[in-house]
Amino acid sequence: MSGMPATRPYHHGDLRSALLAGAERTLRDKGAAALSLRELARETGVSHAAPGRHFRDKQALLDALALTGFERMTRTLEAADHPELPMEERLTTLARAYLGFAIDNAELLELMYARKHDPDVSEQLAAAVERTISPFLRLISQAQQRGEIVEGDPERITLHAGATLHGIAAFTANGTFPPQAALDSVGEVVHHLLHGLRPR
Repeated sequence: MSGMPATRPYHHGDLRSALLAGAERTLRDKGAAALSLRELARETGVSHAAPGRHFRDKQALLDALALTGFERMTRTLEAADHPELPMEERLTTLARAYLGFAIDNAELLELMYARKHDPDVSEQLAAAVERTISPFLRLISQAQQRGEIVEGDPERITLHAGATLHGIAAFTANGTFPPQAALDSVGEVVHHLLHGLRPR
């Protein structure tokens, strides 16, 4: 990426995606504090006023980054959901896809969850967050209908399962869990979730 010339002429339509791609690189390499619209303009080879057509301020840029993150996560999860698989295998595959996304996008994920809990979160972002939950919610609801998972509010059960996975993702991000070990443990984690910890 770094070998590309900075001054590439952008058509009006793809300046926004170029700025977002640059912002995501900065986020990955230097963190959210290093993000600046002026710096992005310089790197993208446009006037310092040009990003203003797409992003009112840095907060708008962060919201757009979070939104693209949630949209990408949804695509990743939807692609990993295979309803024809036995339930435990299906949940393990989905959980591994979530964890893989979390490991590959640790800085972005942190930003996504920070924006998600902001009281001023936009309806568009709130809807994008909901869509990331859909594959898990669908799996839990379908498994309940087949009597494979306890009865109860499927959203609450999905939240508990999600909290477990997010905890592993957080442990991986802070270095407690090496990424490959975390990915390798997903089957075991899902098994414990589904069967509990009592000896059988």
